[in-house]
Order: sequence, then C-alpha cells, then structure tokens
Amino acid sequence: MSKELSLNPNRVVAYLGKPAKEFTKADIVRYIRENGIRMVNFMYPAGDGRLKTLNFVINNEAYLDAILTCGERVDGSSLFPFIEAGSSDLYVVPRFATAFLDPFAEIPTLSLLCSFFNKDGEPLASSPRYTLLKACECFKQVTGMEFQAMGELEYYVIAPDSGMFPATDQKGYHESAPYAKFNEFRTECMAYIAQAGGQIKYGHSEVGNFTIDELIYEQNEIEFLPVDALDAADQLMVAKWIIRNLGYKYGYEVTFAPKITAGKAGSGLHIHMRIVKDGKSMMLDNGQLSETARKAIAGMMELAPSITAFGNTNPTSYFRLVPHQEAPTNICWGDRNRSVLVRVPLGWAAKSDMCRIANPLECDSRYDTSQKQTVEMRSPDGSADVYQLIAGLAVACRYGFELDNALDIAERTYVNVNIHKKENEDKLKLLAQLPDSCAASADCLERQRAVFERHGVFSPAMIDGILKSLRRFDDRTLRADLEGKPEEMLKLVYTYFHCG
Repeated sequence: MSKELSLNPNRVVAYLGKPAKEFTKADIVRYIRENGIRMVNFMYPAGDGRLKTLNFVINNEAYLDAILTCGERVDGSSLFPFIEAGSSDLYVVPRFATAFLDPFAEIPTLSLLCSFFNKDGEPLASSPRYTLLKACECFKQVTGMEFQAMGELEYYVIAPDSGMFPATDQKGYHESAPYAKFNEFRTECMAYIAQAGGQIKYGHSEVGNFTIDELIYEQNEIEFLPVDALDAADQLMVAKWIIRNLGYKYGYEVTFAPKITAGKAGSGLHIHMRIVKDGKSMMLDNGQLSETARKAIAGMMELAPSITAFGNTNPTSYFRLVPHQEAPTNICWGDRNRSVLVRVPLGWAAKSDMCRIANPLECDSRYDTSQKQTVEMRSPDGSADVYQLIAGLAVACRYGFELDNALDIAERTYVNVNIHKKENEDKLKLLAQLPDSCAASADCLERQRAVFERHGVFSPAMIDGILKSLRRFDDRTLRADLEGKPEEMLKLVYTYFHCG
C-alpha cells in the first residue's frame, strides 16, 4: 500500500488499498462480504438540491450483483420539476468510486452516489451532475485544459446559550474555544466528511457570532481542496448531508441559508477554481497571474449577471448581496480584495522560503507553491444547486477563451481598491451591478442563455426550469418593499431557512 493510501480516512480506500477512482464492482462486493455490511444505500441529488436515499437490504450475492450492475427505477417526476408524471421513470446507477461507510447507520451500511439515466439507457440530459460533466468535457475540448474547483461551505450552528464565555458580536473569525462553542462539532463533521471521501483543506469559525432569545448563533466554515469539478460538487453535497445529520444527532439547528437575520453576517458558498494541464496549474506565469487565468476571469465578468441564477436561487440570497458588506454587488475582480466579485487570493508567490524563516533548522523546502493559486467567485450561497453552479462557472471560464477581447475585458473590470469607500465613488459608477432579485437574475439568464446552451452543455429544458423557478418568487421589488421592516424580513428568512 502506498504512503498516500495509508493515511486515507476513507475506510473503503484504506481496506482495499487502492484509490477510489480505481474501484470496480468486484471491489465493492469484496468489501461488503469481508466487512459485515448488511445494507446498501443509493444516494442522488434531486431538483431541490438535497441528497435523496434509496435503501437496500442485501438478500444474497446475486441480488447485490443485480443492484450494483443494473441500478434501480425511481420516479423522476417526484425528483425533478421538469419531468412529467406520464413519462417519469428514471434509472439510478451507482458510481463505485463514491463508496463510503454511512457514519450514522446503526446497521453497517455502504453508501454510493448514483447517476441518472433515461428510458433508453442514456445519461439524463437535464440531470444537474450530467450538465456539469458536459461543461467540464467542453471546457477541455475548447481549451485543452482541465477545470478544477472547490468550495468554502459556510453554515450557522444554533443552540441554547449557556451564558459562559460570551463571544464578541460579529467577531468570531478563527475564534478558539471556549469563546467558539462548536469547534468540536465542526471537527467531528470534518472527520466524517473525510471518511466519505471529502478532500478537506481546513475548518474554522467564521465572523458571524451572536445571541438572540437565549440562543447562540455561531457561523462556521469548512473549506475543501481543489479537485476535479465533478468531485468538488459531490463532496459539497455529501458534506451538507453529514453536517445536517450530525446536527440532528446533537440537537443543534444547522442552516446554510444566505441570510440569517438583519445586520449579521450572511453565509456564502464561495467557489474557487483552478485550471490545470498535464497535472500542472496554469494559473501563474513567472509568479504573476497568467493570461490563462485572466481569460477565465473575463468570461466570468461577462456572464456574472446570469451566474446568480445558478448560485443565488431564493429571495433571501439578495438580502446578502447588498452594498457596503463583504458580499459582492459589483461586477469586478481584484487581488486579495474582498469587496470584489472575483478575488485572486494570496497565492504564495513570494520568493522567500517562509518555512525556513520560521524554522531555522529546516533546509530549503523547494515546494512548488504555484499549485496553490486559485481564483474565487464570491457571489454564490448555500441555496445553489452545486452542480448547476459549478457547471455555470465552467461555462463562463470556457467562454473567456472564446472571446476575442477577453484580456481587454479583464483589464477594464480589474480594481485594486475598496470600491465601497467614498473616495472610490467614481470607479464604482463605472462597474456593472449584479442582479438584485431572483426575477432580475432570471432576466439576465434569459438574455445570456445561448452561451450556456452552446455545445449542448445546459439543456433548454433545464434553463426553462430555472427561469420558471426564479420567476415564481415575484420578488422584483421585494428588497425595497421590506426595507425597514425587520420582522417581515425574518419571516422570509425562516421560509427559506433550510434551502439547498
């Protein structure tokens, strides 16, 4: 067994001694037989953005072989709004590479994520995950490179306040216990996510931290490592399922909602992206942001108005995207700048060996830090369908390579100041604005839908479904209508408290 596999927290990987992407049906059967697994769960994302579960008791090896090979029928009209009841049967077929032990099941259970197929045995064209697969394949065909992603998953934990060691309001960033109350809960979540195959970068408490009616509201974040975009979306889906289940076990309320209450930090779902060729990052050129990265950013600048249709999908999303807070409202990008839509985070481009400076006994590390550079889209939130969102970002980054004036767009939309400060008002006036409602996002997507449908990535049926879903909120003037009405705004927040 390789050193890498010996440290792998996924028990299936550790037992089989091979990477998950190399799992075969025979491997899954062997693991089940040799580890006393009594049940198998099929899990798959539906139109509401949540994982659904189908349970199987393992009757015998022939039955196990049948379900692993053939999958099972499900009612598509109950899973997706765009499927009619008259022709609703779909197949779900497990992907062996996603196998993990269910950490919450009393009966030993192996879970696998599934793909959707239609009556003809073809991938379901409007399945969100298949849309992401098409987006990634198209990105590679156009650019010759691979699209990678990872998410920053922010959420609030809510529980009775003991009154001991009260945290400072809105000052919870990277706080330690006992001022942060849910660090152990977060680390347990991280351990379970890693056991399910999640590639975690780190976790920490976030800014949001306050008490209302003897309940403490504490914001936390779990950030992932950049991986193949399909894996990135799968990991976020499983992570949300795990965090909610563990919260339920401990009696904690957990929410990924974009807005929690008036005047407090909302939760985003920032997506970082990286472009790779032959295993090497293409984001930097001699320590500077590369032409490749700037073209991708230009595509996101052009399609930013319609990306909100995938990343900000209920009215409370637009109570987070308001001026003069860290959530973006203007279409621009910048280095290390949290007032912009697309941020280029600090990327270890300094020439000094910081490890040796901090640890004088160390030799030169010669670590290739260029692999760490990403670009970050800051508008999305937990209401997003993560597959549609990341597919939309892959389309936008690809679009940058199809534009003749991509580098000019990147230069025109770059800012290196805090655009919300009064002295920068002139710069702010030159920047386009993000939509301010679901209805406005739908209008933007309708205008730009041809780009997303190009090359057959997003199906027209999927775009039509997204437009219909956004417009049914009828929220074009809602933000203005509720200004100065915190009680009505809170009713709205609780309506969408468990979005995504």
